[in-house]
Amino acid sequence: MDGVSQPEVKTLDPAKFQDPDVTAGGETRARVSLDGLKTLWINTGTLCNLTCENCYIESSPRNDRLSYITIEKMRSYLDEIRDEDLATEEIGFTGGEPFMNPDMIQMLEVTLSRGFRALVLTNAMKPMRHHESALKKLKYWFDDKLVIRVSVDHYTQELHEAERGAGSWQPMIDGLIWLSEHNFEFDVAGRTPWGEEEAAMREGYAALFAEHDIALDTNDPAKLVLFPEMNASQDVLEITDQCWSILDVDPSAMMCASSRMVVKRKGAEKPAVIACTLLPYDEQFELGTTLAESSKDVPLNHPHCAKFCVLGGGACSQG
Repeated sequence: MDGVSQPEVKTLDPAKFQDPDVTAGGETRARVSLDGLKTLWINTGTLCNLTCENCYIESSPRNDRLSYITIEKMRSYLDEIRDEDLATEEIGFTGGEPFMNPDMIQMLEVTLSRGFRALVLTNAMKPMRHHESALKKLKYWFDDKLVIRVSVDHYTQELHEAERGAGSWQPMIDGLIWLSEHNFEFDVAGRTPWGEEEAAMREGYAALFAEHDIALDTNDPAKLVLFPEMNASQDVLEITDQCWSILDVDPSAMMCASSRMVVKRKGAEKPAVIACTLLPYDEQFELGTTLAESSKDVPLNHPHCAKFCVLGGGACSQG
């Protein structure tokens, strides 16, 4: 595509991100405290109907490293939120493709009936469309407490399908049209690996949505979320204690200051609670099996911590 190319980047220094306490330069590594559990993410399992080119979690029709979580397991964490009187407002569901989990609709109904906002990350393709009737009922009962976030990697079919595979474009567009026509609360997540200016990307998405009568304000950063690219092999600064003031970044704005994610590893007896949605396989970010155990500080000892959250300003929740 003319004018859109992958910018050149340096590879990561292998000395970086080795010690959770100290950077490669010998400085104290930044840590983030949990200010309060605002968003609890549930990873519904890594199985997906697509195999994307650069999926950070390596979801595919064959990857079941994270098993389908059940309604019973999820309910136990909602019970802990209730019993510990945690200030949790939102339950997020990510995968894989959440709508492939057999318990997905039940999990949404339980989540919403307990007063939480539910945010579902989906590709809006066939797995979601199989649940049209149930989703319309949830929309009727709970209105805008149910939010659907659709992954649209780029506003052109060419680059979207470069990531998600041939034939992935039109079913996604059809899913977006369906959500818009039925007045669901929905937003869109795009990606930024092509070096385009943000304003140009928002204009491109706006033209796409106007063409298909999809009602979404692309100038609203909460409605069109443009995520920084995640590639752990690319060079990035390590974040030290001093970086908060140097970069004028508030540690409380980091995802791990307000969220945790529950995963069910294949073969594991119990689910685990991990620091964030971006690092499902890195054992150093596994914090326990309960929400109480997961309240410990998180050292920013991964390239994603620096590039996505601190430097890129990325956040997966709505707030």
